[in-house]
Amino acid sequence: MRSFVLTATASAAILFAVGPVTAQPAPEPPPTPIPYSAVAAAPEASPAPKPAAPPRRIAPAAPPPSAPATPGVRLQAGQPLPTPELEAFVDGRVGAAMAGLRIAGVAVAIVQDGQVVMSKGYGFARLAPNRPVDPQRTLFRLGEVSQAFTWIGLMKQVEAGRIQLDRPVNLYLPERVQVRDQGYERPVRVLDLMDHAAGFEARGDGHLYERDPDFVRPLELHLRRERAGRVREPGRVASLSSYGPALAGAAIAYAGGETFERFMETQVFIPMGLSRTTFREPRPVKAALPAPMPAALAADVADGFRWKAGSFVRQPYEFAGHVAPAASASSTASDMARLMLVLLTNGQAPEGAVYGAATAKAFRTPILRTPPGVNGWAHGFAVETLPGGRRGYGASGATPSFAAHMVTVPQLGLGVFVAANSASGRELAETLPSAIVGAFYARPQPFPPEPSSALASHAGAFEGRYLSTRRAYGGLEGFIGLLTSASTVRVTAQGRLLTTGLGGETRSWTPSGAPETGDFVSDDRADRISFRMQDGRAVSFLTSDGAELYERIGFWRSTAALWLAAGLTGLAAALTLAGAARRDRREIRQSQIQNRGSLVQNLQAGLWLLSFALFAAWAWRIRDPARLAFDWPGSLLVTASACALVAACLTITTLVALPAVWRGGRRVESWPLLRKAAFSATVIIYALLATLLARSGALSLWAG
Repeated sequence: MRSFVLTATASAAILFAVGPVTAQPAPEPPPTPIPYSAVAAAPEASPAPKPAAPPRRIAPAAPPPSAPATPGVRLQAGQPLPTPELEAFVDGRVGAAMAGLRIAGVAVAIVQDGQVVMSKGYGFARLAPNRPVDPQRTLFRLGEVSQAFTWIGLMKQVEAGRIQLDRPVNLYLPERVQVRDQGYERPVRVLDLMDHAAGFEARGDGHLYERDPDFVRPLELHLRRERAGRVREPGRVASLSSYGPALAGAAIAYAGGETFERFMETQVFIPMGLSRTTFREPRPVKAALPAPMPAALAADVADGFRWKAGSFVRQPYEFAGHVAPAASASSTASDMARLMLVLLTNGQAPEGAVYGAATAKAFRTPILRTPPGVNGWAHGFAVETLPGGRRGYGASGATPSFAAHMVTVPQLGLGVFVAANSASGRELAETLPSAIVGAFYARPQPFPPEPSSALASHAGAFEGRYLSTRRAYGGLEGFIGLLTSASTVRVTAQGRLLTTGLGGETRSWTPSGAPETGDFVSDDRADRISFRMQDGRAVSFLTSDGAELYERIGFWRSTAALWLAAGLTGLAAALTLAGAARRDRREIRQSQIQNRGSLVQNLQAGLWLLSFALFAAWAWRIRDPARLAFDWPGSLLVTASACALVAACLTITTLVALPAVWRGGRRVESWPLLRKAAFSATVIIYALLATLLARSGALSLWAG
C-alpha cells in the first residue's frame, strides 16, 4: 500500500530459499461479507483492566519432526517454518536491503502457531553513541500501522454497546467536530471509517507530522482546524485518508468519556500485555494535551535517519499526537509479536480475552465488495493477496523517517512484522512478508507472463490519463496532488499494458484472461490492477491493495495540459520580453491603449517567468520528502503562486482591452496587423494557463 508521505517501489522479484515444490495447497477462499448486525456483538461489560506486567519472553519453537529441517522441500499448510532456514533467509534479505537501500536499523518479529518464531534487531537504533536495535526494547514509529490498535479499540466500544457500526459517526462525536453534509445526503457511518470509504479527501502536507512539539494540538482541535472536505458519497470507493481514523479515535474517546490515549492503555494495551507500546510522544508537558510518553520509554525510541552525503544523518522527532489514532503509535518488535498472536488466536491473550468472536470474525471480513484480484479492507485491516493465493490481513505505514508493515496469515497461523528507522526501508518492510510466504509455502511463478496478442486491438479502451482519488482536492496541496497522483496508460504493440506514474515508476501488465474483462497482472511481481469497464471502455481502475481508485480524466484536466500551457506561456513570455528589449521605443507607433496593453503584457511575462523559476526552485528543494511534510507550503511555493495569481488577474485586463487594441488609433498611431495578432495570441495563451491553474488550485495561495 501506499503511505501518505511517499510510495516506495516494491522489489523486482521474490527470492526463494528452498527447493522445488512437492505439494501445493489450495488457495484460501475469499471470506463472505457478513451482516453488520452480526459483527456488533451484544452489549457486555468490559473486562476490568489488569496491572501492567513485563512482557513474557517466549522461546522460539523448534520445528516438529513433520516439518522439513533443511532446505529442499516446500512446506504445506499446517507445517511450521523451520527456524534455522527462516532466520538465514531473513538475515540475507534484510542484510542486502540495509546495504542497498541505506537503512540504519531494522526490527523483525515472526510468530506462528501461537509462538514467537523469530524476534531480531539489525543495525542501529541510535548513533553517537551507537545503540543497536533491541527487539525487546527499541521502539519504532508505526505510522499508519497505529490504526490496527485504533480499530481494536473501536470494536471494544462496539462490544460494550457504546458504538454501533452501521450508525452515523456524528452520534459519537462532539458537536464541533461532527462531519458536515457538504451537499451529500448519506451520512458517514462508523463502518465507512473502517473501510476507508467515508469519501474524505487525503490532506496532510504540513500538518500531519510536526517537528516542533509546540505545534501539537488536541485531537478535537486538529479535527476542526484541518477539516477534510468530502469529495464523494460514503460507502462506494475506498481511498485512504488520515482524517477517517482520526475521527474514529475521537469517537472512541467521546463514547468512553476519557482521552483516546488513556482508553487504549486500559482497554487494549494492558489486556494484551503490551508494556512497551504507546500512542504518547516524548514532548514537554502541555495543558490540554494528554500526558507525554514516560521517560523510561522515551529513552528507547529509535532515531530516524536519512542517508545524505555518504553517511546517516539523524532526523528530528516526528510528532503526530494531534492525529494520534491515525499515526502516532510506537512499539517494539516483541510487543508487535504479541499483537499478531492475539489477532491470530481470535482475540485471546495469555492474560485473558481481549475481544470476542464477533470482532475476530469482523477483522477477517471485507466490508466493500471489490473486483476479482483487488483486495479490500476487513474492518480496518488491509486484505493482502500473498503468494500461493493465501490471504493476509494487516497494515502498512510510514512516517518521513520510518517504515513499518504487519501481516497475519490465518491459514498458516503466521504473522510477520517489519520496521525500519529509515524512509528507504519501506520497500523491505512491504516485501518481506510476501517473500517469506513465497519462499517457504508457494510455487515459484514464472515472470513475465506471455503477452496478449488480443490486447492491441483493445488499446483504445484502456489508453488515456487517470487521476488518483487519494489526494487533496483544493488549494496548493490539491495542485501538487494533481501533479503527483496522475497515471498514464498505454498499450504496446507486443500486447502489454504500461502505466506511467503509478507508484512513481513505469509498470508493465498483462491481461488475466480476455482483455475486455479489464483484469491485469503485473509482469514483475505479485500484483494486479482491475479496470471498470463501461460500454467497452475503461472508466477507472483499482490497485490490488484497494487503497485508491484511478479515474479516467480528459486532456484538459491532466498534467499534460498544464505542461503544454506552461510551455507555451514560457515561450510567449520570453518572446514578449525579447521583443520589448529589441524595439526602439522612439520609432514605435501605437495608441495609448496599445501602449498600456504592451506594458501590462511585459509585466505579465516577467511574473510568469518568475513564477516558473520559483516553482522549479521549490521542486528542487523537495527532493528531500521531509521538506514536503514539515516545510509546507514554504515561501518559494507561496511566492510562486502569488506571482501567478497577479499575472492571471492582469490577463483579465488584457482580455477587456483586446477589442480596443485591434481598433487602435489613426493609421500612423497603431500597431501593424502582425503585432496585434501576436498580442492577441499571447493573451489567449496566458488566459489558458490562468484558467488551468485556477481550476487546479495553484492560485489559491491562502489555502495552502
